[in-house]
Amino acid sequence: MATTDFPTLFATLDDAARGSDFGGVVSIDVDGDLVGARAYGFADRAYGVVNTVDTRFGVASIAKGFTAVAVRALIRDGVLAADTTVRGILRDDLPLIDDAVTVEQLLAHTSGIGDYLDESGDGEITDYVLDVPTHRLDTTEAFLAVLDGRPQVSSPGTTFAYNNSGYVVLALIAERASGVPFHDLVAERVFAPAGMTRTGYLRMDTLPGDAARGYLFDDEDDRTNVLHLPVRGSGDGGVYTTAADLSRFWRALTDGTLLPTDAVHDLVRPRETVDDEDLRYGAGFWLDLDGPGILLEGYDAGVSGRSRFDPATRVTVSILANTSEGAWPVIGRYAELLD
Repeated sequence: MATTDFPTLFATLDDAARGSDFGGVVSIDVDGDLVGARAYGFADRAYGVVNTVDTRFGVASIAKGFTAVAVRALIRDGVLAADTTVRGILRDDLPLIDDAVTVEQLLAHTSGIGDYLDESGDGEITDYVLDVPTHRLDTTEAFLAVLDGRPQVSSPGTTFAYNNSGYVVLALIAERASGVPFHDLVAERVFAPAGMTRTGYLRMDTLPGDAARGYLFDDEDDRTNVLHLPVRGSGDGGVYTTAADLSRFWRALTDGTLLPTDAVHDLVRPRETVDDEDLRYGAGFWLDLDGPGILLEGYDAGVSGRSRFDPATRVTVSILANTSEGAWPVIGRYAELLD
């Protein structure tokens, strides 16, 4: 398949979605001009509400890219620096974090701090893993309760290990350094200038009618993820957005609307090759192993998805699902085509 044959690409991904238990949205556009978009499955199974191309989906770690941009904006403003050590901002909080940990190390997953959601451990994505009642996790400061008491795992700057706690600490640092609540900071520095009017950190216990409930399983088991995730997300996840808004984000990022060009280049500068993912990692963003693509990916209980932007062709491909595993067959088919 020619890489510019985007209608055929959409048809192929559509077939993959139809041939699996996929529930969500597949969307392809070229510089904002839609090639194809289709919704599948239910946003609310109990009430029979179907997903649409405009449904807002929880996107889990896709939100790490938004956190990285907001933090990089504070670095541009001189509020933070890449080599800022976090101890001076944390003060007496989280004493087990090494005093030498820097903002850059948190962004690049090389801080070595203990992770409250250790993705390298045993278990299933649908396990109940939070040891604090989910309803208490509604502000950035509230996450201190799950971040505390986790010993340093490796020396700062020595080892890449994907780390959710690192991005929650980034949210805490950004909020304290700027004096702006983290959710407001991301809205001001990312969502508003990018024109992402359908994107935000929604509370899971008061989801609006246009937001999809996240389901633990792809079959007829209708349990949602409301008891698995924080009631309102932080720096590591929790955003609800649409495929169209993700396209707006990519274009605003690479057009210099959100950050100067050199700052964007720094975020997507490869820092690590992650063999088991067949990808590289920058600072908040995954990168093609051998290609131009910039990616954001999310995976959690009731959430799976990937959005990839090709700066050369300005094509955005977004595959978003409101089940734990549903997006992977479609993502896998897309990865095969890229290979």
